[in-house]
Amino acid sequence: MKVKTILVSQPAPKTENSPYFELANKQKVKIDFRSFIHVEGATSKEIRVQKIDLSAFTAIIFTSRNAVDHFFRIAEEMRYTVPSTLKYFCESEAVAYYLQKYVVYRKRKIYVGKKTFPELIKVLKKHKEEKFLLPCSDKLKPLIPQELNDLKLDWTKGVFYKTVVSDLSDLEDVFYDVLVFFSPSGIDSLFQNFPKFKQKNTRIAVFGNSTVRAAEEAGLKCNIKVPTPETPSMTMALEKYIVDANKR
Repeated sequence: MKVKTILVSQPAPKTENSPYFELANKQKVKIDFRSFIHVEGATSKEIRVQKIDLSAFTAIIFTSRNAVDHFFRIAEEMRYTVPSTLKYFCESEAVAYYLQKYVVYRKRKIYVGKKTFPELIKVLKKHKEEKFLLPCSDKLKPLIPQELNDLKLDWTKGVFYKTVVSDLSDLEDVFYDVLVFFSPSGIDSLFQNFPKFKQKNTRIAVFGNSTVRAAEEAGLKCNIKVPTPETPSMTMALEKYIVDANKR
């Protein structure tokens, strides 16, 4: 069956030269964007219930921009002045650069991993004397606490924000040829919003092994799986599928 409409379960790209817009124009398909999940910040009261004293830590581990935003939001709400001596350990350069929104980059001690958490662990190994805070969401990858515990670091988990299912009720009577998912939470959102959802002729595109697993456990057939050596990005995989489907 031909592909004419696609729904991507993420916010619309902010840049005009997004590969999604290029794909839509090139293949003459309609691509819509909609967040199936969103983030809600924890309250300062919820942080206190977790018995977290911000002043007790000498270093912060950031795995995402959300973690950066919510750490500094909570610090402000608690009227905690973040000391210039605090050390920051960032999973990627993108997260480290994002810190500039809150601190003078060149005047802070910032340590950066290459891209993945295991790569950041190599950096953390050299700073075992620190007392670490890990601001994170309620859906923390199991790999992260496992790696930190294996290293025997003095660290504390703080749930500073939560991943929440978005209301998609307005899409109940809207149908797309392809639905695109990037996380198990997106799959959960689909079925929480539409418990009676039947795949029928809808094609499902998924990114990452955990998303594939969640989709298949929910009874969905994954027609497009990313990444692969041939199609490392979602837009490349979608284009390949569209070209094959639409020439029939």
